[in-house]
Amino acid sequence: MSIKSLSTEWNELLKEEYEKPYFKELSEKVNHAYQTSRVFPPAKLVFNAFMLCPLDTIKAVIIGQDPYHGVGQAHGLSFSVLDGIRQPPSLQNIFKELESDISGFKAPNSGNLEAWAKQGVLLLNALLTVQEGQAGSHKSFGWEKFTDAVIQHISHKKQHIVFMLWGNYAVSKKELIDADKHLVLTAAHPSPLARGAFFGSKHFSKANNYLIEKKLGAIDWGLG
Repeated sequence: MSIKSLSTEWNELLKEEYEKPYFKELSEKVNHAYQTSRVFPPAKLVFNAFMLCPLDTIKAVIIGQDPYHGVGQAHGLSFSVLDGIRQPPSLQNIFKELESDISGFKAPNSGNLEAWAKQGVLLLNALLTVQEGQAGSHKSFGWEKFTDAVIQHISHKKQHIVFMLWGNYAVSKKELIDADKHLVLTAAHPSPLARGAFFGSKHFSKANNYLIEKKLGAIDWGLG
């Protein structure tokens, strides 16, 4: 695991975290896991969300829990899968909500959300690695200390960011965000197994309305 691939802006924002003892322990645990077991995403894509979404372009943050743990699925972006990989149920439901919320949106064949990231959507999982077939297996590594700090730093340093929190786990991150500076949207998780309302939440149009109001420009949620 290396942070060398991150931009100067990201590294400057997070330099305090890199110097803390927990981050050194986290790095050691993650590197050991890659050496001794099958871990997703591939090591070079652990920080893909940051690589594809420069700090100065951030408009929205969508928080997931941990990477998909099936072969070939995870590539460092929450809810996203690579081209040619079957769309997981949660992602299918996200596309269904988009179809009802955004005029002209059509569910794409691919579940690759890189186009969102490149427009300023930080697709951030709370845990950035997972062992094959074992959801939440790296929860004890210390990833949440790091990603909670990421959320707090973004909240503190930026303004007018849309935070989209789906499900109880993501909603619990609300306390890390200054709601006076940002738009915080909450809903049930898009998983078919989740309780509560995800459909009809209209987070995507609400996000764009807010961004337009703040003269930051809407996000094109279409994926071609």
